Amino acid sequence: MSGAAGVRIVKGPGEPFAAGIEVPGDKSLSHRALILSAMAAGTSSVNRLATGRDVAATLHVIRQLGVEIDEDRVISPGIDGWRSPGDPLDCANSGTTMRLLAGALSGSLVPATLVGDEFLMRRPMRRLVEPLTALGASVELSPDGTAPVTITGRAPTHPADVDIPMPSAQVRSAFSLGALRAEGESTVASPPGFRDHTERWLEAMGLGKREDTTTFRIYPGAVPAYRYVISGDPSSAAFLWASAAIVAGARVVTPNVSLNPGRLGFLEVLEAMGATVEGEVTGAVLGDPIGTVSVTGAGLRATTVSGTLSAATIDELPLVAVVASYAEGVTRVVDAGELRAKESDRIDSTVSLINALGGGAQEYQDGFEVLGLGWLEGGRVDSAGDHRIAMAAAVAATAATNPITIVGAEAAAVSWPRFYEALEALWSSR
Repeated sequence: MSGAAGVRIVKGPGEPFAAGIEVPGDKSLSHRALILSAMAAGTSSVNRLATGRDVAATLHVIRQLGVEIDEDRVISPGIDGWRSPGDPLDCANSGTTMRLLAGALSGSLVPATLVGDEFLMRRPMRRLVEPLTALGASVELSPDGTAPVTITGRAPTHPADVDIPMPSAQVRSAFSLGALRAEGESTVASPPGFRDHTERWLEAMGLGKREDTTTFRIYPGAVPAYRYVISGDPSSAAFLWASAAIVAGARVVTPNVSLNPGRLGFLEVLEAMGATVEGEVTGAVLGDPIGTVSVTGAGLRATTVSGTLSAATIDELPLVAVVASYAEGVTRVVDAGELRAKESDRIDSTVSLINALGGGAQEYQDGFEVLGLGWLEGGRVDSAGDHRIAMAAAVAATAATNPITIVGAEAAAVSWPRFYEALEALWSSR
Protein backbone atom coordinates (compact mmCIF):
# COMPACT_ATOMS: atom_id res chain seq x y z
CA MET A 1 0.00 0.00 0.00
CA SER A 2 1.28 3.46 -0.82
CA GLY A 3 0.20 7.01 -1.54
CA ALA A 4 0.31 10.65 -0.60
CA ALA A 5 -1.57 12.09 2.36
CA GLY A 6 -5.29 11.57 1.82
CA VAL A 7 -4.76 9.20 -1.13
CA ARG A 8 -3.81 5.55 -0.77
CA ILE A 9 -3.09 2.98 -3.47
CA VAL A 10 -3.99 -0.54 -2.36
CA LYS A 11 -3.03 -3.78 -4.10
CA GLY A 12 -4.18 -7.05 -2.58
CA PRO A 13 -2.41 -10.42 -2.61
CA GLY A 14 -4.78 -12.17 -5.03
CA GLU A 15 -4.02 -15.50 -3.35
CA PRO A 16 -4.91 -17.29 -0.10
CA PHE A 17 -3.55 -16.06 3.24
CA ALA A 18 -4.06 -17.14 6.84
CA ALA A 19 -3.57 -15.27 10.11
CA GLY A 20 -4.87 -14.64 13.58
CA ILE A 21 -5.36 -10.95 14.38
CA GLU A 22 -6.70 -9.27 17.52
CA VAL A 23 -8.74 -6.25 16.47
CA PRO A 24 -8.91 -2.97 18.44
CA GLY A 25 -11.32 -2.43 21.31
CA ASP A 26 -14.95 -2.05 20.33
CA LYS A 27 -15.98 1.50 19.50
CA SER A 28 -19.59 1.14 20.67
CA LEU A 29 -18.52 -0.31 24.00
CA SER A 30 -15.80 2.31 24.46
CA HIS A 31 -18.29 5.18 24.12
CA ARG A 32 -20.62 3.55 26.63
CA ALA A 33 -17.88 2.76 29.15
CA LEU A 34 -16.61 6.34 29.07
CA ILE A 35 -20.03 7.96 29.45
CA LEU A 36 -21.11 5.59 32.22
CA SER A 37 -17.77 6.21 33.97
CA ALA A 38 -18.35 9.96 33.66
CA MET A 39 -21.81 9.57 35.22
CA ALA A 40 -20.39 7.55 38.15
CA ALA A 41 -18.85 9.30 41.14
CA GLY A 42 -15.33 8.04 41.81
CA THR A 43 -12.65 6.30 39.78
CA SER A 44 -13.43 3.86 37.01
CA SER A 45 -11.02 2.25 34.57
CA VAL A 46 -11.44 1.45 30.89
CA ASN A 47 -8.96 -1.07 29.50
CA ARG A 48 -8.43 -1.70 25.76
CA LEU A 49 -10.21 1.53 24.82
CA ALA A 50 -10.79 1.99 21.09
CA THR A 51 -8.22 4.31 19.56
CA GLY A 52 -10.16 5.99 16.74
CA ARG A 53 -11.22 9.61 16.38
CA ASP A 54 -14.83 8.91 17.38
CA VAL A 55 -13.84 7.70 20.84
CA ALA A 56 -11.37 10.59 21.13
CA ALA A 57 -14.41 12.86 20.68
CA THR A 58 -16.12 11.27 23.68
CA LEU A 59 -12.97 11.68 25.76
CA HIS A 60 -12.86 15.36 24.77
CA VAL A 61 -16.45 16.15 25.69
CA ILE A 62 -16.47 14.41 29.07
CA ARG A 63 -13.30 16.35 29.94
CA GLN A 64 -15.26 19.52 29.17
CA LEU A 65 -17.77 18.40 31.82
CA GLY A 66 -15.06 18.23 34.50
CA VAL A 67 -14.10 14.56 34.23
CA GLU A 68 -10.39 13.73 34.53
CA ILE A 69 -8.70 11.11 32.35
CA ASP A 70 -5.43 9.61 33.57
CA GLU A 71 -4.32 6.89 31.12
CA ASP A 72 -6.99 4.20 31.57
CA ARG A 73 -8.55 5.80 34.67
CA VAL A 74 -11.68 7.96 34.54
CA ILE A 75 -12.01 10.15 37.62
CA SER A 76 -15.41 11.82 37.86
CA PRO A 77 -17.33 13.91 40.39
CA GLY A 78 -20.40 12.07 39.16
CA ILE A 79 -23.22 13.49 37.08
CA ASP A 80 -24.36 15.80 39.90
CA GLY A 81 -20.88 17.31 39.94
CA TRP A 82 -20.57 17.95 36.19
CA ARG A 83 -19.63 21.52 35.41
CA SER A 84 -21.24 23.65 32.75
CA PRO A 85 -19.01 23.74 29.66
CA GLY A 86 -17.94 27.20 28.56
CA ASP A 87 -18.18 26.23 24.90
CA PRO A 88 -20.33 23.87 22.83
CA LEU A 89 -19.43 20.21 23.27
CA ASP A 90 -17.66 19.22 20.04
CA CYS A 91 -18.53 15.63 19.10
CA ALA A 92 -16.42 15.78 15.90
CA ASN A 93 -17.71 13.06 13.53
CA SER A 94 -19.24 10.83 16.21
CA GLY A 95 -23.01 10.41 16.14
CA THR A 96 -22.76 7.95 19.03
CA THR A 97 -21.07 10.59 21.19
CA MET A 98 -23.76 13.15 20.37
CA ARG A 99 -26.78 10.90 20.91
CA LEU A 100 -25.59 9.08 24.05
CA LEU A 101 -24.31 12.23 25.69
CA ALA A 102 -27.60 13.97 24.93
CA GLY A 103 -29.30 11.19 26.88
CA ALA A 104 -26.95 11.53 29.84
CA LEU A 105 -27.32 15.34 29.85
CA SER A 106 -31.12 15.01 29.88
CA GLY A 107 -30.80 13.73 33.45
CA SER A 108 -28.33 16.40 34.60
CA LEU A 109 -28.66 20.05 35.58
CA VAL A 110 -25.97 21.06 33.09
CA PRO A 111 -27.35 22.83 30.01
CA ALA A 112 -25.19 22.18 26.97
CA THR A 113 -25.08 22.47 23.19
CA LEU A 114 -23.69 19.58 21.15
CA VAL A 115 -22.05 20.26 17.79
CA GLY A 116 -19.82 18.34 15.38
CA ASP A 117 -17.98 18.47 12.09
CA GLU A 118 -19.66 19.24 8.77
CA PHE A 119 -20.73 15.62 8.30
CA LEU A 120 -22.21 15.16 11.78
CA MET A 121 -24.03 18.50 11.55
CA ARG A 122 -26.03 17.06 8.62
CA ARG A 123 -27.10 13.84 10.33
CA PRO A 124 -30.67 13.48 11.69
CA MET A 125 -31.20 14.07 15.41
CA ARG A 126 -34.97 14.52 15.51
CA ARG A 127 -35.47 10.95 16.74
CA LEU A 128 -33.98 12.01 20.10
CA VAL A 129 -36.64 14.63 20.78
CA GLU A 130 -39.68 12.54 21.73
CA PRO A 131 -37.96 10.07 24.10
CA LEU A 132 -35.89 12.72 25.87
CA THR A 133 -38.74 15.20 26.22
CA ALA A 134 -40.81 12.35 27.70
CA LEU A 135 -38.25 12.42 30.52
CA GLY A 136 -38.81 16.16 31.00
CA ALA A 137 -35.77 17.47 29.15
CA SER A 138 -35.86 20.34 26.67
CA VAL A 139 -34.29 19.44 23.31
CA GLU A 140 -33.73 22.08 20.64
CA LEU A 141 -32.49 21.28 17.12
CA SER A 142 -31.90 23.17 13.90
CA PRO A 143 -34.96 23.73 11.68
CA ASP A 144 -33.80 20.70 9.65
CA GLY A 145 -33.83 18.43 12.70
CA THR A 146 -30.03 18.29 12.85
CA ALA A 147 -27.34 19.58 15.21
CA PRO A 148 -26.68 21.79 17.02
CA VAL A 149 -28.50 19.88 19.76
CA THR A 150 -29.19 22.03 22.81
CA ILE A 151 -30.17 20.04 25.92
CA THR A 152 -31.60 21.47 29.09
CA GLY A 153 -31.96 18.53 31.42
CA ARG A 154 -34.06 17.79 34.44
CA ALA A 155 -33.01 16.04 37.64
CA PRO A 156 -34.81 13.97 38.62
CA THR A 157 -36.33 13.13 35.26
CA HIS A 158 -39.89 11.92 34.76
CA PRO A 159 -40.40 8.17 34.49
CA ALA A 160 -41.73 7.30 31.04
CA ASP A 161 -42.63 4.39 28.79
CA VAL A 162 -41.54 5.01 25.20
CA ASP A 163 -41.82 3.03 21.99
CA ILE A 164 -39.15 4.02 19.46
CA PRO A 165 -40.22 3.35 15.85
CA MET A 166 -36.76 2.25 14.64
CA PRO A 167 -34.31 -0.38 16.01
CA SER A 168 -31.77 2.25 17.12
CA ALA A 169 -29.36 1.23 19.87
CA GLN A 170 -28.20 4.84 20.15
CA VAL A 171 -31.69 6.23 20.80
CA ARG A 172 -32.56 3.38 23.17
CA SER A 173 -29.30 3.99 25.04
CA ALA A 174 -29.83 7.75 25.17
CA PHE A 175 -33.26 7.26 26.73
CA SER A 176 -31.95 4.64 29.18
CA LEU A 177 -29.14 6.91 30.39
CA GLY A 178 -31.61 9.72 31.05
CA ALA A 179 -34.12 7.33 32.68
CA LEU A 180 -31.50 6.26 35.24
CA ARG A 181 -32.15 9.66 36.85
CA ALA A 182 -35.95 9.31 36.95
CA GLU A 183 -38.26 9.35 39.97
CA GLY A 184 -39.55 5.90 39.03
CA GLU A 185 -39.11 3.01 36.62
CA SER A 186 -39.23 3.54 32.83
CA THR A 187 -39.40 1.24 29.81
CA VAL A 188 -38.12 1.48 26.26
CA ALA A 189 -39.29 -0.66 23.34
CA SER A 190 -38.56 -0.73 19.60
CA PRO A 191 -38.54 -3.13 16.65
CA PRO A 192 -35.86 -5.87 16.84
CA GLY A 193 -32.42 -5.68 15.24
CA PHE A 194 -30.64 -3.34 17.68
CA ARG A 195 -27.44 -3.82 19.67
CA ASP A 196 -28.23 -4.25 23.36
CA HIS A 197 -24.83 -3.51 24.94
CA THR A 198 -26.16 -0.73 27.19
CA GLU A 199 -29.05 -2.87 28.39
CA ARG A 200 -26.89 -5.89 29.18
CA TRP A 201 -24.53 -3.67 31.15
CA LEU A 202 -27.29 -1.92 33.09
CA GLU A 203 -28.91 -5.25 33.92
CA ALA A 204 -25.56 -6.59 35.21
CA MET A 205 -25.29 -3.47 37.39
CA GLY A 206 -28.79 -3.98 38.81
CA LEU A 207 -30.11 -0.93 36.99
CA GLY A 208 -32.51 -2.63 34.58
CA LYS A 209 -34.16 -5.80 33.40
CA ARG A 210 -35.14 -7.23 30.02
CA GLU A 211 -38.90 -7.76 29.92
CA ASP A 212 -38.99 -9.41 26.49
CA THR A 213 -36.87 -9.45 23.33
CA THR A 214 -37.58 -5.79 22.52
CA THR A 215 -38.59 -4.15 25.82
CA PHE A 216 -36.21 -3.07 28.57
CA ARG A 217 -37.13 -1.71 32.01
CA ILE A 218 -34.81 0.87 33.58
CA TYR A 219 -34.47 1.05 37.35
CA PRO A 220 -33.38 4.52 38.48
CA GLY A 221 -30.21 4.67 40.50
CA ALA A 222 -26.61 5.80 40.68
CA VAL A 223 -24.18 4.34 38.14
CA PRO A 224 -21.35 2.63 40.05
CA ALA A 225 -17.67 3.18 39.33
CA TYR A 226 -16.47 0.10 37.48
CA ARG A 227 -13.49 -1.56 35.80
CA TYR A 228 -14.41 -2.00 32.14
CA VAL A 229 -12.47 -4.31 29.82
CA ILE A 230 -13.39 -3.59 26.20
CA SER A 231 -13.69 -6.58 23.90
CA GLY A 232 -12.60 -6.54 20.25
CA ASP A 233 -14.73 -4.66 17.74
CA PRO A 234 -16.75 -6.96 15.40
CA SER A 235 -17.43 -4.00 13.10
CA SER A 236 -13.65 -3.68 12.63
CA ALA A 237 -13.16 -7.45 12.41
CA ALA A 238 -15.80 -7.51 9.67
CA PHE A 239 -13.32 -5.96 7.21
CA LEU A 240 -10.87 -8.78 7.85
CA TRP A 241 -13.64 -11.40 7.69
CA ALA A 242 -14.74 -10.00 4.33
CA SER A 243 -11.22 -10.01 2.96
CA ALA A 244 -10.85 -13.72 3.81
CA ALA A 245 -14.32 -14.58 2.49
CA ILE A 246 -13.63 -13.38 -1.05
CA VAL A 247 -10.51 -15.53 -1.56
CA ALA A 248 -11.13 -19.28 -1.63
CA GLY A 249 -8.92 -20.93 0.98
CA ALA A 250 -8.02 -17.71 2.81
CA ARG A 251 -8.64 -17.73 6.57
CA VAL A 252 -8.64 -15.20 9.39
CA VAL A 253 -9.09 -15.83 13.11
CA THR A 254 -10.11 -12.99 15.43
CA PRO A 255 -9.90 -13.73 19.18
CA ASN A 256 -11.48 -11.76 22.05
CA VAL A 257 -14.14 -10.14 19.86
CA SER A 258 -17.61 -9.09 21.00
CA LEU A 259 -20.22 -11.75 20.20
CA ASN A 260 -23.21 -9.65 21.16
CA PRO A 261 -26.13 -11.15 19.18
CA GLY A 262 -26.94 -7.76 17.68
CA ARG A 263 -23.47 -7.56 16.15
CA LEU A 264 -23.39 -10.86 14.25
CA GLY A 265 -25.55 -10.08 11.24
CA PHE A 266 -22.60 -9.82 8.88
CA LEU A 267 -21.37 -13.28 9.84
CA GLU A 268 -24.85 -14.62 9.08
CA VAL A 269 -24.66 -12.99 5.64
CA LEU A 270 -21.19 -14.43 4.95
CA GLU A 271 -22.38 -17.91 5.91
CA ALA A 272 -25.44 -17.57 3.65
CA MET A 273 -23.09 -16.65 0.79
CA GLY A 274 -20.99 -19.78 1.27
CA ALA A 275 -18.07 -18.74 3.49
CA THR A 276 -17.20 -21.04 6.39
CA VAL A 277 -17.86 -19.26 9.69
CA GLU A 278 -16.96 -20.68 13.10
CA GLY A 279 -17.43 -19.02 16.47
CA GLU A 280 -16.76 -19.92 20.09
CA VAL A 281 -17.86 -18.01 23.18
CA THR A 282 -14.95 -17.83 25.64
CA GLY A 283 -16.30 -15.44 28.27
CA ALA A 284 -18.44 -12.40 28.99
CA VAL A 285 -18.08 -8.85 30.31
CA LEU A 286 -21.11 -7.46 32.16
CA GLY A 287 -23.31 -10.08 30.53
CA ASP A 288 -21.98 -9.32 27.02
CA PRO A 289 -20.42 -12.42 25.39
CA ILE A 290 -16.94 -12.42 23.87
CA GLY A 291 -15.13 -15.11 21.91
CA THR A 292 -13.19 -16.19 18.85
CA VAL A 293 -14.43 -16.07 15.25
CA SER A 294 -12.82 -17.62 12.18
CA VAL A 295 -13.85 -17.08 8.57
CA THR A 296 -12.59 -19.17 5.64
CA GLY A 297 -13.17 -18.15 2.03
CA ALA A 298 -14.92 -20.35 -0.51
CA GLY A 299 -16.93 -20.05 -3.70
CA LEU A 300 -19.62 -17.46 -2.98
CA ARG A 301 -23.24 -17.16 -4.09
CA ALA A 302 -25.68 -14.28 -3.99
CA THR A 303 -28.13 -13.72 -1.15
CA THR A 304 -30.84 -11.30 -0.02
CA VAL A 305 -30.46 -9.15 3.09
CA SER A 306 -33.71 -7.76 4.47
CA GLY A 307 -35.74 -7.03 7.58
CA THR A 308 -34.07 -7.53 10.94
CA LEU A 309 -30.94 -8.85 9.21
CA SER A 310 -30.53 -5.50 7.43
CA ALA A 311 -30.83 -3.74 10.80
CA ALA A 312 -28.29 -6.09 12.41
CA THR A 313 -25.86 -5.59 9.51
CA ILE A 314 -26.41 -1.87 8.96
CA ASP A 315 -22.77 -0.82 9.49
CA GLU A 316 -21.43 -3.68 7.35
CA LEU A 317 -23.71 -3.31 4.32
CA PRO A 318 -21.00 -1.59 2.20
CA LEU A 319 -18.91 -4.72 2.84
CA VAL A 320 -21.84 -6.90 1.78
CA ALA A 321 -21.72 -5.09 -1.56
CA VAL A 322 -17.99 -5.76 -1.92
CA VAL A 323 -18.34 -9.47 -1.08
CA ALA A 324 -21.35 -9.71 -3.40
CA SER A 325 -19.22 -8.48 -6.30
CA TYR A 326 -17.06 -11.60 -5.90
CA ALA A 327 -20.09 -13.91 -5.65
CA GLU A 328 -22.26 -15.51 -8.33
CA GLY A 329 -25.68 -14.01 -8.90
CA VAL A 330 -27.53 -10.85 -7.85
CA THR A 331 -27.39 -9.87 -4.18
CA ARG A 332 -30.17 -7.62 -2.93
CA VAL A 333 -30.15 -5.40 0.15
CA VAL A 334 -33.52 -3.92 1.17
CA ASP A 335 -35.08 -2.35 4.30
CA ALA A 336 -31.89 -0.34 4.76
CA GLY A 337 -33.04 3.25 4.33
CA GLU A 338 -31.10 4.09 7.52
CA LEU A 339 -27.94 3.94 5.38
CA ARG A 340 -28.83 7.32 3.90
CA ALA A 341 -28.36 8.97 7.32
CA LYS A 342 -24.82 7.74 8.04
CA GLU A 343 -21.51 9.61 7.64
CA SER A 344 -22.33 9.65 3.94
CA ASP A 345 -25.43 8.58 2.07
CA ARG A 346 -24.17 5.01 2.20
CA ILE A 347 -26.59 3.73 -0.39
CA ASP A 348 -25.24 6.22 -2.91
CA SER A 349 -21.60 5.94 -1.82
CA THR A 350 -21.69 2.11 -1.75
CA VAL A 351 -23.17 1.88 -5.25
CA SER A 352 -20.64 4.46 -6.48
CA LEU A 353 -17.83 2.41 -4.92
CA ILE A 354 -18.81 -0.79 -6.73
CA ASN A 355 -19.41 0.88 -10.08
CA ALA A 356 -16.12 2.81 -9.88
CA LEU A 357 -14.28 -0.51 -9.56
CA GLY A 358 -15.87 -2.06 -12.66
CA GLY A 359 -18.63 -3.89 -10.83
CA GLY A 360 -22.36 -3.66 -11.33
CA ALA A 361 -24.56 -2.04 -8.67
CA GLN A 362 -27.86 -0.19 -8.70
CA GLU A 363 -29.41 1.85 -5.90
CA TYR A 364 -32.97 1.89 -4.64
CA GLN A 365 -34.62 4.11 -2.06
CA ASP A 366 -34.06 1.66 0.78
CA GLY A 367 -31.12 -0.37 -0.49
CA PHE A 368 -29.25 -1.63 -3.53
CA GLU A 369 -28.47 -4.67 -5.62
CA VAL A 370 -25.11 -5.93 -6.79
CA LEU A 371 -24.46 -8.14 -9.81
CA GLY A 372 -21.90 -10.74 -8.81
CA LEU A 373 -19.33 -10.93 -11.58
CA GLY A 374 -16.81 -12.88 -9.49
CA TRP A 375 -14.23 -10.10 -9.80
CA LEU A 376 -13.58 -6.36 -9.64
CA GLU A 377 -11.24 -4.50 -11.98
CA GLY A 378 -9.85 -1.92 -9.56
CA GLY A 379 -9.84 1.83 -10.11
CA ARG A 380 -10.33 5.04 -8.15
CA VAL A 381 -12.79 5.48 -5.26
CA ASP A 382 -13.77 8.61 -3.32
CA SER A 383 -14.51 7.77 0.31
CA ALA A 384 -16.92 10.75 0.63
CA GLY A 385 -15.32 11.30 4.04
CA ASP A 386 -16.82 8.03 5.28
CA HIS A 387 -14.53 5.63 7.13
CA ARG A 388 -16.53 2.54 6.20
CA ILE A 389 -16.46 3.38 2.49
CA ALA A 390 -12.68 3.95 2.59
CA MET A 391 -12.14 0.65 4.42
CA ALA A 392 -14.53 -1.28 2.17
CA ALA A 393 -12.61 -0.03 -0.86
CA ALA A 394 -9.38 -1.39 0.63
CA VAL A 395 -11.04 -4.77 1.21
CA ALA A 396 -12.23 -4.78 -2.40
CA ALA A 397 -8.56 -4.71 -3.40
CA THR A 398 -8.01 -8.15 -1.85
CA ALA A 399 -8.63 -9.91 -5.16
CA ALA A 400 -9.13 -7.02 -7.60
CA THR A 401 -7.41 -7.31 -10.98
CA ASN A 402 -5.67 -3.94 -10.60
CA PRO A 403 -4.76 -1.66 -7.69
CA ILE A 404 -7.41 0.54 -6.07
CA THR A 405 -6.76 4.21 -5.37
CA ILE A 406 -8.69 5.54 -2.37
CA VAL A 407 -9.24 9.30 -2.18
CA GLY A 408 -9.93 10.34 1.40
CA ALA A 409 -8.30 7.19 2.74
CA GLU A 410 -7.52 8.96 6.02
CA ALA A 411 -11.21 8.66 6.99
CA ALA A 412 -10.42 5.14 8.28
CA ALA A 413 -8.82 6.75 11.34
CA VAL A 414 -12.31 7.58 12.63
CA SER A 415 -12.63 3.97 13.77
CA TRP A 416 -9.27 2.21 13.22
CA PRO A 417 -6.18 4.40 12.80
CA ARG A 418 -3.89 1.52 11.75
CA PHE A 419 -6.43 -0.34 9.62
CA TYR A 420 -4.38 -0.38 6.41
CA GLU A 421 -1.33 -1.73 8.22
CA ALA A 422 -3.45 -4.48 9.81
CA LEU A 423 -4.92 -5.44 6.44
CA GLU A 424 -1.50 -5.54 4.86
CA ALA A 425 -0.22 -7.74 7.71
CA LEU A 426 -3.13 -10.12 7.14
CA TRP A 427 -2.42 -10.38 3.44
CA SER A 428 1.31 -11.07 3.99
CA SER A 429 0.60 -14.06 6.28
CA ARG A 430 0.74 -17.55 4.86
